[in-house]
Amino acid sequence: MSPRAGNAGSHTLAFVESPVQLLNVLEWAHAHAPGAGLTLVVLSPVDPMTRGQLRRMSELAREEGHVVRWEEARGGAGAPFRTIAGLAGPLRRADRVLLGDPFSRYVQLLLTITRARDLVVVDDGTATMEFVGQLARGERLVRWHRKGGRRGPRDLLLAPVSGVARRRLTPGGSRRVEVFSSMPVADIPPGVTVSANAFAWTRARFGPPRITRTADMVGTSLVETGVVDADAYLEAVRSLAKTHGATRYFAHRRESTEKLHRLAVETGLEIVRPELPLELIARRGPIGGTVLSFPSTVVHTLPLALSGTEVRIAVCDIDPAWLTENASPRAQGFLSGVTGTARDVHRLSAVATA
Repeated sequence: MSPRAGNAGSHTLAFVESPVQLLNVLEWAHAHAPGAGLTLVVLSPVDPMTRGQLRRMSELAREEGHVVRWEEARGGAGAPFRTIAGLAGPLRRADRVLLGDPFSRYVQLLLTITRARDLVVVDDGTATMEFVGQLARGERLVRWHRKGGRRGPRDLLLAPVSGVARRRLTPGGSRRVEVFSSMPVADIPPGVTVSANAFAWTRARFGPPRITRTADMVGTSLVETGVVDADAYLEAVRSLAKTHGATRYFAHRRESTEKLHRLAVETGLEIVRPELPLELIARRGPIGGTVLSFPSTVVHTLPLALSGTEVRIAVCDIDPAWLTENASPRAQGFLSGVTGTARDVHRLSAVATA
């Protein structure tokens, strides 16, 4: 363990599956346990871009004094069993567990093992808003873009695990539950503590950035998740880029290579695949004087990460006509809520396609 690490976090175990989750664990540690080292378990995914960002974020975590344990959690049919078996001991010894995605089947399985009295959910993007609402309403944990769909055999098989996880994430007795979030959360369940993630670590560690006179665009994986039609999305990006003079497009880590190639050819935008979460990329700079985004996590996080700069964040709503026939009935309302709350909280500008 690094000399910077203390003992206060020695029995704190954090599980992350994405770079943003790891970033928010670092923000939690900075806000709640400065100088204390925790053990950070990376449940590594398989796609190269996410793995690359997680490697870079792991380096930053080690520099902050945390122990990083990299698990090839999806490396073959037997990997989940080996991973869970190897983590059983640390899970039972942990006093506090941090997790980034309560909807993750992997994390839900791990929650059935832990005896920790303190559970902390850090942001995994806008899904945190839906998680808090579902917990308050006593609903089963289902990602917003899947809600309303038919439950498959895998869902039915893992339903008991999901039920146990939801009960673990419900405060009671000596068990405490905290949500550490930069998102506006409503209908907070009784007993759940909500603390604000102001991205203080990000601002202290990086920047301020150099600001360019052009505009940048932030990509989204709404096409990949089956919510938005690909042709409609491409036309919206082309229109926004032309209207606002955007020159760069920061790709979401889940965007397909084929879609990004088509965007580059048909819009002329420079496609950038960030090596770190966008909050850190923007804070390091250079970054456009205007950042254009569709409904996503960054409309809530970038205003915090770029606080004190003159960067303007502008958001474009999703037109209902862009939704696919397979989109969840909840999609339009949820996405409108993401942008509406961001405008209310951060006074963001609204933009529209031509």
